[in-house]
Amino acid sequence: MMNETKIDWAEMSWNPVTGCYHGCPYCYARRTAHRFDAGMEDPTPLPGGLHVLDHKIKATPYPYGFEPTMHRYRLDQPERQTEGRTVFVCSMADLFGRWVPTKWICDVLDACQRAPQHRYLFLTKNPARYLELDHLALLPHSENFWYGSTVANMDAVGMYPMPHANINTFWSMEPLLGPVDMDAAEGLPAWVILGAETGNRKGKVIPKREWVDQLAAFCAENEIPVFYKGNLREHFPDLPASALPWEV
Repeated sequence: MMNETKIDWAEMSWNPVTGCYHGCPYCYARRTAHRFDAGMEDPTPLPGGLHVLDHKIKATPYPYGFEPTMHRYRLDQPERQTEGRTVFVCSMADLFGRWVPTKWICDVLDACQRAPQHRYLFLTKNPARYLELDHLALLPHSENFWYGSTVANMDAVGMYPMPHANINTFWSMEPLLGPVDMDAAEGLPAWVILGAETGNRKGKVIPKREWVDQLAAFCAENEIPVFYKGNLREHFPDLPASALPWEV
């Protein structure tokens, strides 16, 4: 399933793996998956509640709800899209979650390398997995691969161990749940996305303008492009124009 997306920093989303075990209370992907949950039982599930599908199941893209699932029949979809696009890989999963088999990750990365016409954006809450894969020489360093980490508050700042200057990195600070001192990070990303929490959950965090201004000032001083999500502009309509690193 390689689809046009409403995510405003990508053109398409592609979900060869779906599902996640992080359990974030603000997760839009879980809400979406359960809207189309077929409630199916897998007769041969893998250990850890993992599932593999070799063929599409009609009428539902998430037959096992939000349990991690490899959709093998989707692996050739980037090759079939001949026009180069900016693709958010696994918008409905954390491909680099600690529960994801390395074979699944390698299969997805190999599929990306077979279709170099696209720009691939990955995003995880477990960036240490990037480093593990890189130490095994399994992480592509191609210019069209961008490795992102979700940094919602200061707790996540120290979780971004990406020391290689020749790897494209970014932070997705969406939802921004608190102030973040980027100066405390061991390494800085090449690009930052700033956004607000969506949905109507109890306890929803509305970002403060001073959090945004502090981050914007730091990025300007360090020449880091910032992309302001539309959901953040709803709170602060006077934000400056967004920037994408491959357009700067």
